[in-house]
Amino acid sequence: MEIVQIVGFGLIATFLALVVKEQKPVFAFLLTLFVGAVIFLFLLEHIRTAIQLIENLASQASINMIYLHTILKIIGIAYIAEFGSQIAKDAGQGAMASKIELAGKVLIVVMAIPIFNVLVETVLSLIPG
Repeated sequence: MEIVQIVGFGLIATFLALVVKEQKPVFAFLLTLFVGAVIFLFLLEHIRTAIQLIENLASQASINMIYLHTILKIIGIAYIAEFGSQIAKDAGQGAMASKIELAGKVLIVVMAIPIFNVLVETVLSLIPG
């Protein structure tokens, strides 16, 4: 039922921001930014629990933790870039939002190169030659 609380909190903030936006657009943006940060902080405990569960499963499956941590970092980059992009869009900065998304994509590709390298080496080792 936490999702109901989060959605309710977000909708109340949205309605308040719409009312305030007519008189003080800066305050409406700050309200939106604050509520977004509060929701993110509320979710941190759930994120930590999910990461611990994934790490436990990976250790039971004897998966190299370096690759798992890289994948988790990639997921984190995607979420953070999306969050930053949405904030920029809320502020009316579509061009900046696009740049944030591009930066996230580039960082994801750079971080994925070692995993891709291992994957290619594994496939090549399976091919008789």
